Amino acid sequence: MTDRRDELAVNLAKVEERITAACVAAGRKREEVTLIVVTKTYPASDVRMLAELGVRHVAENRDQDAAPKAAECADLALSWHFVGQLQTNKVRSVVGYADVVQSVDRARLVTALSKEAERTGRQLGCLIQVALDAEVSGRGERGGVAPGGVGELADLVAGAPGLRLDGLMTVAPLTGSTPGANRRRSGG
Repeated sequence: MTDRRDELAVNLAKVEERITAACVAAGRKREEVTLIVVTKTYPASDVRMLAELGVRHVAENRDQDAAPKAAECADLALSWHFVGQLQTNKVRSVVGYADVVQSVDRARLVTALSKEAERTGRQLGCLIQVALDAEVSGRGERGGVAPGGVGELADLVAGAPGLRLDGLMTVAPLTGSTPGANRRRSGG
């Protein structure tokens, strides 16, 4: 084992312990929870080692990093998730490797994803990105549809050829009255 592989194995074991404890506390079975490892800023060699350690779901938030990494790891049995804000001009690339897009937040993106999924004969999972800091009909600071727009966007995804509505992904506000924001501002 390499030092890096050992480090990844130790960290992965710690995460698994936390997931298991959370499942026990929530009265859920461990197999009901999917671990998705975000590998942004880390090389494809780390993805390969993680796959050897049993990881099956990986995520990236930038297409320019994800596309070459996914290509380099195309021989591995991995499910790729795109988790960043997605511009429509990147849809063709993302649909080429991603199995799930977790940042669907507008009708124009649904149309572009559907068109490309149909063109390539792929079925693409979609999570509606909900911005908890968005005004009633607007978008959030970091993307996402306002809670009031979820139903309409979900219906659009559910009816779009080549797309599968997999659920929601929420984005908490960076500022405001949330406990996380208060800890960040106070340096905690």
